[in-house]
Amino acid sequence: MRKMSPKNLRVNGEVARELSAIIRELKDPRIGIMTSVMDAYVAADLKTCKVYISVLGSDDEMADTMEGLNSAKGFIRRELAHRLNMRNTPELTFVLDRSIERGVEMSKKIEEVIEADSNHEKHFGSTQ
Repeated sequence: MRKMSPKNLRVNGEVARELSAIIRELKDPRIGIMTSVMDAYVAADLKTCKVYISVLGSDDEMADTMEGLNSAKGFIRRELAHRLNMRNTPELTFVLDRSIERGVEMSKKIEEVIEADSNHEKHFGSTQ
């Protein structure tokens, strides 16, 4: 993967910040209240942007939120154009980010292993 320039990093940060604010202001009931913009990657030519979205809730709430965001894509892009002074306003692609969910699952598994190891030591003593 190509290394991002400081300008591209700055653009990504600004786009993510503005998209987060725009999404919070949307009135669509399908979009969950616990929806966050995790990251935005704008292409170097400013034509496309992948927006990683995290939704806290059930699978149905995630699907509804993604459906709501995709239906409001034109409005969100127009609002982004009004708020940012960019040569081109990128075409948005929303991607569901499940990294937080996976992190919580991994933490639970680690805790289970630690607890099982602790119980094993209590019953059989330390093996070292």
